[in-house]
Amino acid sequence: MGMRVPVIALTGYLGAGKTTVLNHLLQAPGARLGVVVNDFGTINVDATLVTGQVDQPASIAGGCLCCLPDTDGLDQALEKLSQPRLRLDAVIVEASGVADPPHLARLIRFSGVDRVRPGGLVDVIDAAAYFDTVDTGGLPPARVTSASLVLINKTDRIPPAHRAETVARITGRVRESNPHAHIVDTTHGRIDPALVFDAASPHDPVDELPLAALARHDHEDEPHPHADAVTVPATGPVDPGRLADLLEDLPADVYRLKGTLTVDTGRSMRGHVVNVVGRQIHVAVRPVTEGPSGLVAIGMHLDQSTVRTRLEAALQPCVARPAADGAGRLARYRRLSA
Repeated sequence: MGMRVPVIALTGYLGAGKTTVLNHLLQAPGARLGVVVNDFGTINVDATLVTGQVDQPASIAGGCLCCLPDTDGLDQALEKLSQPRLRLDAVIVEASGVADPPHLARLIRFSGVDRVRPGGLVDVIDAAAYFDTVDTGGLPPARVTSASLVLINKTDRIPPAHRAETVARITGRVRESNPHAHIVDTTHGRIDPALVFDAASPHDPVDELPLAALARHDHEDEPHPHADAVTVPATGPVDPGRLADLLEDLPADVYRLKGTLTVDTGRSMRGHVVNVVGRQIHVAVRPVTEGPSGLVAIGMHLDQSTVRTRLEAALQPCVARPAADGAGRLARYRRLSA
């Protein structure tokens, strides 16, 4: 079983800026992304970024692939896009404006494709139009209950004098529905791709000019806030209970946590791959290898020393036999992830 490809849902009302966010993510250097669009009708994905349909894999260089299934065809699309020979870093599913985010999140979570895993649900909000369209009072909108990351986009459309207050009001409403969502405000859909997926390399391939590189030349002067990453190596096998504690309660503002570790189960040493996005925990077994092991925490505006301290505590090498309940908790996450 190789590494699973994360599948990220991208949702939002028509006009919120989903396609702008998608095009920005597609410009990440070194990333090989698959895209599934189910916006029956026109595709607004920047045409320069689409290097052909998944049915013609030969045309894929360093760009993205598009298919147009309805959501019933989602597993078929994911089956094609998760083929190991495509070596994709992530698949993004852009849902139509009318799609129900909780339904899409369930389709991904319970996908029958064994080479994928959930990579989070990103819901895009138009800050300027929010209270006229998505949330007209009464109960807060149910659509954000399944979001792991909420982008309050188009903040530049709000007069500067009201900007902070409007973002705070929207944040408050989102928190009523979903206290655990990570909330980032942005303009022009500019979000750091590192928050959403791992690129295969920080650079484009040497021997080809991916279409993303061509598209980036127009945008390079636009800054975007960068995500912080805290990396802590593991010096030996770790305690399953301490690891489970960390997975269940990430440090403040950490949106993603990933790593490969050797865990002392009390009976044997087992290699593990962990990926947490928001509150979604994915744990898989892998062979114990000699390569580097440890954890990386990623998020916006991290208190890096606090995060580092928490990761170091979780990764302390096992000296005594670990408590049995810790191994049981970690085994439960492996079962749920399978």
